[in-house]
Amino acid sequence: MNRHSLFRPTLALVAMILLIAACATVPLTGRHQLSLIPDSQINAMSFQQYDQVLAESQLSTNTQQTAMIKRVGARIQTAVEDYLAQHGQSSHIDGYAWDFNLLESDQINAWCMPGGKVAFYTGILPICEDEAGVAVVMGHEIAHAIAEHGAERMSHSMMVQMGNVALSEAVKNKPEETQALYNQAFAVGSQYGAMLPFSRQHESEADHMGLIFMAMAGYDPREAPVFWQRMASMGGGKPPEFMSTHPSDDTRVRQLNEWLPEALTYYQQK
Repeated sequence: MNRHSLFRPTLALVAMILLIAACATVPLTGRHQLSLIPDSQINAMSFQQYDQVLAESQLSTNTQQTAMIKRVGARIQTAVEDYLAQHGQSSHIDGYAWDFNLLESDQINAWCMPGGKVAFYTGILPICEDEAGVAVVMGHEIAHAIAEHGAERMSHSMMVQMGNVALSEAVKNKPEETQALYNQAFAVGSQYGAMLPFSRQHESEADHMGLIFMAMAGYDPREAPVFWQRMASMGGGKPPEFMSTHPSDDTRVRQLNEWLPEALTYYQQK
């Protein structure tokens, strides 16, 4: 056996160690995920883009609807913080700067960026119907941020395109490539109306986590499958963009009903 054949397993072992070191755990579900990106740096990118979206968008002038979005957001924020504190994971949201805004648009959408930056579009409110419906969407979208789905997607892109380059080095030495990776992972903008679609695995995970968060916030989780059935009925031959890569209607409702007993234990404590 020559030294080159010995070297290859060593490189593989080093790569494996680096991957293990870069693993994180999603709160509540316990799923392991790739995490190459420091929260402080991805949050800074998020805050900058969120400010840009607000500058390019029209904030709703409906004071009642705006107050509802902020009220529901604050309650679910508290639920998230309580859940993480109870499980010794409060550091997971270090650096968060929560913000909840309602944007004037017919688009049926809502999203939450890293660091707790939330936007709802007025077009989704008729489907929400009431505060409980808003809580279903709010919990789901905040769950994407808490589970760091966008950062996970960006980490996989970095692994493919840059190898094991630290984000700090990438930002310094390859700023355009790094920004492109961020845009591929999130692509938030007023011209899009939402972040790029997440995978079905991420969507199901956000459904589960969001159900628990809304229940902890004092909203009846039994409203969740009812909301998604309403959303599905709006699609006709083509689902709204908000549901483009979500699990099938039947799968989503079945999963939500399977998680309801767990969520109801949190709701009943309220």
